[in-house]
Amino acid sequence: MKLYFPLLTGYQLDQYWESCQIYREWNLKINVISRKDIDQLLTHHILHSLAIARVIAFKPGTEIMDAGTGGGFPGIPLAIFFPESRFTLVDSIAKKIRVAEDVSQRLGLKNVTLMNARFESLSSRYDFITGRAVTNIAAFVKMNAPLIKKKGFNDIPNGILYLTGGELQQSLEAVRAQKTGYSLANFFNEPYFETKKLIHLYNFL
Repeated sequence: MKLYFPLLTGYQLDQYWESCQIYREWNLKINVISRKDIDQLLTHHILHSLAIARVIAFKPGTEIMDAGTGGGFPGIPLAIFFPESRFTLVDSIAKKIRVAEDVSQRLGLKNVTLMNARFESLSSRYDFITGRAVTNIAAFVKMNAPLIKKKGFNDIPNGILYLTGGELQQSLEAVRAQKTGYSLANFFNEPYFETKKLIHLYNFL
């Protein structure tokens, strides 16, 4: 972690380490993270989530919704990284929200709100909406673009930050917005990231 994010404090590093232990506890009860991934939790889930922090440093007061958060990714790793921004973690599956809530509480995160809801039913507005391979990207944009605030104050435009892998060209063609894509292999050295991407979508039509 320090290799890629040298400004992380000892307290933040402890929070990431503790989150790994809590997720392992939960995975013994319910399948929050696939068993083949649980031993790669730090790389495949936490570091993957923090790819967003290589593209934007959320300014204090930024409001982010993590749509389809599952057990809390990328929302919880980002909430640790950006303690002065506010994160709303939303998922329609109650047991996954219970996991994210327990992790959040045990880590002492004061900047996280959790909601058991379908994100397309929400009416609040956010500066950014994050997602991690939740659904087809065109469908994700259609459901979430109306929830993005028009006026922003960060260094990149308000919009959707979507972590995914594989070929996206066909799905992205259906999205009427400006798009900036990032290869995570440019951020991290591990082979896992060779096919992973981060897509920033903004200025929706």
